[in-house]
Amino acid sequence: MRAEDPDGIDSVWVTVDAVVAAQDGLLERVFTARFRFPLAAGKTDGTRIPIEIRARDIAGFQVTRDTHVVVVP
Repeated sequence: MRAEDPDGIDSVWVTVDAVVAAQDGLLERVFTARFRFPLAAGKTDGTRIPIEIRARDIAGFQVTRDTHVVVVP
């Protein structure tokens, strides 16, 4: 994920299928990180797996974006 804010990024959270991971933004203006999530077996074709991404700047302003991926054979 990538977050950018001129004030500096305080922290970021990524939620995939109810599993949450977070990282400190180190007050960087541009923050990038890779996240890996294990997914439970048995997901059927067409299942939507929700993804939520949140970032907070040093002033406390927070933004949330969401999307999903679809299981394919």
